[in-house]
Amino acid sequence: MDYLLQLAADPAAWVALVTLVAMEVVLGIDNLIFISILTNKLPEQYRSKARRIGISLALIMRLALLGTIAIIVRLTAPIFEVFGHGFSWRDLILIAGGLFLVWKATTEIHHNVDPQTHAEDVKDSKITIGFTAAIVQILMLDIVFSIDSIVTAVGMTEHIPIMVIAVIAAVTCMLLAADPLARFIEANPTVVMLALGFLIMIGMTLIAEGFGAHVPKGYVYAAMGFSTAIEGLNMLVRRRRTAGARH
Repeated sequence: MDYLLQLAADPAAWVALVTLVAMEVVLGIDNLIFISILTNKLPEQYRSKARRIGISLALIMRLALLGTIAIIVRLTAPIFEVFGHGFSWRDLILIAGGLFLVWKATTEIHHNVDPQTHAEDVKDSKITIGFTAAIVQILMLDIVFSIDSIVTAVGMTEHIPIMVIAVIAAVTCMLLAADPLARFIEANPTVVMLALGFLIMIGMTLIAEGFGAHVPKGYVYAAMGFSTAIEGLNMLVRRRRTAGARH
């Protein structure tokens, strides 16, 4: 109790908390985009449930990892070398996650460019399999993003309570933004392609970091922000043209 009171009275702890919350929210955008695109492929009545389960699993995963900080720190220790470069468990997880993201985004782009016709009547068994497959894929990416998130948190502060609060705040923001973001993506088909492009870029960034190339996250998110702004202008132009045509 005394420890928590001392922490609450420390201005440096509050600065670390605000910074870490902002960082965790930004890192959560990657995860949220993937969840939104994936769950939009499910039948409508299952989408919100899948998002809540996926994001809740992310919270459980991150809190569980916080309880194993000593293990997480050791994940950054090299376990073997290739051509003089050491690879750790974290590197291998980032590479695997990056490859999965690139493969998934590329597959989704192919399906959007060359859509396949599906029967309207979908049996319950097929819906269940689709729902389970979506949760499994979300869980796989939750593991990658959670480890990256916790390693970032460990690098910014040594206080576990600050990490816990930051993780809970970030995941709460994800829960609040999940449904509106998914509806926005579904209502704007061009945004889907943009988001899939983001996933490819994020996947390549994870692969690069796994091979030891540090890619400043600021550059990645600046590119995403710029692309989003341009797409926003395109949407505004299309709406005004549509309104003008009606009049």
